[in-house]
Amino acid sequence: MLKKVPPLFRNFYFITGFLFLIWVTFIDSNDLISRFKMSSKLRALENERAYYQEKIQEVEKDRKELMTNKELLEKFAREKYLMKKKSEDVFVIVEK
Repeated sequence: MLKKVPPLFRNFYFITGFLFLIWVTFIDSNDLISRFKMSSKLRALENERAYYQEKIQEVEKDRKELMTNKELLEKFAREKYLMKKKSEDVFVIVEK
């Protein structure tokens, strides 16, 4: 039975290397499949982090402008929170 197997497959180094590849690819806790999934998740999280960093900078810029400019603060309060003066009426137009 062992005579029918090609000599390459009977080689100790081939068998050891093959078993090592199987171990690294499928069995180990840090196998290649898990590492691929983790690296793709890491890329997604880094992209999300960059997005939120950009949004934080925009909000900080807007906040700084609002705190220094009273007219802009009043405009923001009127548009965002529908605030008004006592002598005014507010009409909200909703577009379809």
